[in-house]
Amino acid sequence: MNVDVAVIGGGVAGLIVARAEVLAGRSVLLLESSDRVGGALASADIAGLPVDTGAESFASRGTAVSTLIRLLGLEQVSPSSAGAWLLRDGRANPLPAVGVMGIPGSPLADDVRAILGTGASVRAWADRLIPELTIGREKNLAELVRRRMGPDVLEALVRPVGENVYGLRPEDAEVDALVPGLNGALTTTGSLSSAVLRLRSSAPAGSAVAGVEGGVHRIADALAADLARFGADLRTGATVTSIDHRAGGWRVRVTDQAAGGVAGGVAGGVIDAARVVVATDGATARALLRPILSDAIAPEAEWPPGRSSTVVSLALEGVGALDAAPRGSGVLVADPGGGATALTHSSAKWPWLRSRLPAGRHLVRVSYRTADEVPIERAVRDAARLLSVEVPASAVVDAARTRWRQDAARATAGLSARLATLSGAVAAVPDLAVTGAWIAGAGLASVVSQAQAEAARLAHSSGS
Repeated sequence: MNVDVAVIGGGVAGLIVARAEVLAGRSVLLLESSDRVGGALASADIAGLPVDTGAESFASRGTAVSTLIRLLGLEQVSPSSAGAWLLRDGRANPLPAVGVMGIPGSPLADDVRAILGTGASVRAWADRLIPELTIGREKNLAELVRRRMGPDVLEALVRPVGENVYGLRPEDAEVDALVPGLNGALTTTGSLSSAVLRLRSSAPAGSAVAGVEGGVHRIADALAADLARFGADLRTGATVTSIDHRAGGWRVRVTDQAAGGVAGGVAGGVIDAARVVVATDGATARALLRPILSDAIAPEAEWPPGRSSTVVSLALEGVGALDAAPRGSGVLVADPGGGATALTHSSAKWPWLRSRLPAGRHLVRVSYRTADEVPIERAVRDAARLLSVEVPASAVVDAARTRWRQDAARATAGLSARLATLSGAVAAVPDLAVTGAWIAGAGLASVVSQAQAEAARLAHSSGS
């Protein structure tokens, strides 16, 4: 089988590059090893309503996602004004309104003191008194926060945000990669809290996140529909075992592991393509690329591990206390102790979702940092505890359980430099592109921007 472009991986990054290639008039074959495309943009039918079970929002910085949404004929929406809460030592309080990565911009504000206590808040404020001459470029987030504001800010605010939102321990986080501009603002302003305020003041007005009417999963659905409409060939259940660079292009070998044979009727399991796009998870991509770029890819054991998580989505009915959104848009847990790490009250966060649910019905998502099967009954108990309401078993109308495996965050110490080396090596190979969250960074905004840039680079490097 011969095609112009073989795209390996059907997550949003692969779909974006495939769309760019097919719109340029090239024949495109997209190969996805699972039974669906979309990757982290996933959904499930819960009580008759398609609901996001993967990503449900995106950072609204930049215009890449907003522009893509508009091109696909979708509608971007903003969340409600209900803020998130933090549960620590059995006490729930609203998350501080002004902060970056949990670092407070106003340490003496009431919402900060409610979580830290007066003593720890004063210690955090004393960051402003540390002599300017001691300020330097700090690489490690945990060390920066501990040194400037004290251990309580690190444990009570920064750790819950870093681990539960970004999947990254502060001890493993590289400051410049995670919060670009923070070190520079610190040097300029003289304190960490002032640096946070400067970064916040330079951010665009409005909410930091946005969503899509009907759910973020609709982006993947619309991309796949475009590919089908423009003649691209999408095949699921197709596992690529190797890629070889040869004169005139690439040879891609593919099997269908479930059937024990070749995938999707590809004769002999061999595809000859002028271009190859690797858009898989990190481990799979590195295995495919290592024979070609061995000098630029460290042994797999040297790459930081990813993380596993499970999300349990619950449709609840007859719990009147939820109508008042007692924990706003959701709760982060500062001390999960192996239990639930976060809860999102989705129907309180997204007005479009609330409008589509019957009166008295709510949707919540309970998150766990584990790949183990979480019983629905456990998720119901945890939801009741995090929301501080009584949720009887009879309140559960429907439920869905989704397991995820995510690559290590790009801001993991040392990873940015390693990925930069890899990107340089990829750019030197004709007709090869590599994309995906493992190389772009977590979050839809990062993935879309990098995928679009990689598609443009591929087109330019090929002289078309």
